[in-house]
Amino acid sequence: MTSTAFVTSTAYLKHKTGTGHPERPTRLESIWAELTETGLEDRLVKLDPIPCADESMGLVHGANYLAQAKADIEAGKRLLSTGDTAVCLDSWEVAALAAGAGTVAVDAVVSRHVSNAFCAVRPPGHHATRDVGMGFCVLSNIAIAARYAQKSLGIGKVAIIDWDVHHGNGTQDVFYDDESVLFVSSHQSPWYPHTGDADETGTGRGLGTTLNLPLPANVPADEMMAAYETKLLPAVSAFRPELILISAGFDSRRGDPLGNFLLEDEHFAQLTKLLKSIADEYSEGRLVSFLEGGYSLQGVAKGVCAHVSALLDES
Repeated sequence: MTSTAFVTSTAYLKHKTGTGHPERPTRLESIWAELTETGLEDRLVKLDPIPCADESMGLVHGANYLAQAKADIEAGKRLLSTGDTAVCLDSWEVAALAAGAGTVAVDAVVSRHVSNAFCAVRPPGHHATRDVGMGFCVLSNIAIAARYAQKSLGIGKVAIIDWDVHHGNGTQDVFYDDESVLFVSSHQSPWYPHTGDADETGTGRGLGTTLNLPLPANVPADEMMAAYETKLLPAVSAFRPELILISAGFDSRRGDPLGNFLLEDEHFAQLTKLLKSIADEYSEGRLVSFLEGGYSLQGVAKGVCAHVSALLDES
């Protein structure tokens, strides 16, 4: 029977971004409420996150950036000095807990305590590069989880799939020259952060392990799903990952205020099933998902429920 870990914490509500900011605490509250109302919460294995160790952060981010980001936050700045990420005095503690959720989830999945996992965290992470926090992100949660799995748990090749409406430039930056990580991103283009062209395919030993699927605004959902079948599936099959990680952004859902994609809840369920089937074939079922974007409160809640239901094999 499939078991799915759910890693989250009320501590994530302490990351205050300011009135009117789209990446707000109520995003998580709406997700929790929908999971409870649908009864999915009772099916999940609850795990508490732990603060990410400095050593794990250092596997991804430069020491100068980590020191600067922490200093910015502790000085009471409202934005990171490296970019456009809103922060408050509690944001370093919360960001460390968001990154730590990934290490907890990967531990649970690799040890077979659970079949797969979903981390409902904030701040999100896929725009944080090695040395720049931007796009609502402080730490690269998913990149830290990938490196932790490789360095601490003996995992070799990792595939990271990003379906957020925005390109995961931070994840790409971390692994662009690394042949051990396949990064696939479908995203609206042109759109923030104005990266992720199809000709960005990696460099050096990592050449060919970055696959970008830039798509125009309002692309029919069927065309987007077809890109996964015809481009993602062959790439992942050839790569044969030992672990699959998902940057699950629900701002690619129809009606999101920060995107112009047209995915519906059933598409998130289909994508989840597709990636689960890949994990079953190549990765012994090992799959961990991370919340990224999604700024319609109803949209992110319903999208997450469709995703989690598919992780549980209920849809």
